[in-house]
Amino acid sequence: MPLLSQKYKPYYRENLNLAIPVVISQLGHTLVQTSDTIIVGHFAGTISLAAVSLANSAFIIALVIGIGISYGITPLIAQHNGRESFAECGRLLSNSLFINVVTGIILFAFTLFGSIFILDHLQQTPAVVQQAKPFLVLLGLSMIPMLIFNTFKQFAEGLGFTKQAMSISIWGNVFNICLGIILVKGMFGISPMGVKGVGYSTLADRCIMATVMGLYVFRSANFKAYLRTFAIKNIDKARCIQLLRIGGPVALQYTFEISAFSAAAIMIGTIGYHEQAAHQVAINLASMTYMMASGLSAAAAIKSGNYFGSNEHQKLRHSAISNYHIVLLFMCITACLFTAFNHLLPWIYTSDGIVIGIAAQLLIIAAFFQLFDGTQVVGLGILRGMGDVNIPTVITFLAYWVVGLPVGYLLGLKFHLGVKGVWYGLVLGLMVSAILLFFRFQFISKKHADKTVLIEAQD
Repeated sequence: MPLLSQKYKPYYRENLNLAIPVVISQLGHTLVQTSDTIIVGHFAGTISLAAVSLANSAFIIALVIGIGISYGITPLIAQHNGRESFAECGRLLSNSLFINVVTGIILFAFTLFGSIFILDHLQQTPAVVQQAKPFLVLLGLSMIPMLIFNTFKQFAEGLGFTKQAMSISIWGNVFNICLGIILVKGMFGISPMGVKGVGYSTLADRCIMATVMGLYVFRSANFKAYLRTFAIKNIDKARCIQLLRIGGPVALQYTFEISAFSAAAIMIGTIGYHEQAAHQVAINLASMTYMMASGLSAAAAIKSGNYFGSNEHQKLRHSAISNYHIVLLFMCITACLFTAFNHLLPWIYTSDGIVIGIAAQLLIIAAFFQLFDGTQVVGLGILRGMGDVNIPTVITFLAYWVVGLPVGYLLGLKFHLGVKGVWYGLVLGLMVSAILLFFRFQFISKKHADKTVLIEAQD
């Protein structure tokens, strides 16, 4: 054990220094939904809380597609920075901004279509659907500024500058909470808006965050060497394809996982609105820890990209394994918290006793899948930094749509285990994903490390 700790000790420190600001920044995406859920749960009632659950379940698919595509720039920036190809970083930023703006517009169009034509046909409570529709439209519109923010955020983080995005996310969430309460409750002469109020506050928050993050990148001296080649004329087909070859599969990875959870929410909605509201509470808490683990994953992608770009494959393995250690320890802590406070945590979201009772049971199940969830998302980040995205995409599809969701459907609806049965299937999907991705990392990293040793021996 002393040898093990000495071996990984420097990597623990450098990974945590990079990861902590990214974790907080990543958490900002979930905290927007968390604050919306809390505000609506306390000021608008159970039907409104179920409406937030339904809208978020539909929107989350668009959200993760956008986030996944915006991630395409990060490993490329990290690799080119490792090679000191500064001019290429600016060209990649130009193309990434173009791709993300177009993606945001397309995703808004899809959410608009979903609110008009799809929500009415999901066998949900009519009152829930009525409130969910305008909220979903506003969330969809907020995708455009959110992806502009993410463009500059992923660019800066790929270069190792992570603290500014963290600060913007923190203050953005404070603004979102304050404005959300004012609009939902109706204060300072404003009429109560209910669920629409948190939609407007989310849109305003993301517009401000995009503006501030863009100004930081363009005005900071840290990026002058990289931005000399940033220009509209540098948008070209080859670099767009290069970005999409990474961002597209990453978007699919997130989509396969999150859409499985969204499909689970819709399944649970057919059981009852109390169960749906409880699912929203429990999954929101689990999503917070997931997004924090996703921050570790983003940091792991940056470090593995740096080491991969500079052909330091042994350091890459040590750095990656240390990230596995960190995420397992973190998820063990959150699993203990979910278990110890399973009846207390739901009170943050609602005072409905039925919802709290169901959510408390779900948090016990969530405690188990914390370990698998954290391990699989860090595995995806490490492989992404190495440029390996296609096989992990197949793994996520098999884990969630071939294993997790069908098992959840059978246990929950056919064997009448209800909402807990659906969650058991999700746990199984996460476990399959975590195991297969770790084996994939071991195979790829050892192959590159052995290749490096062979080349050095020949030299």
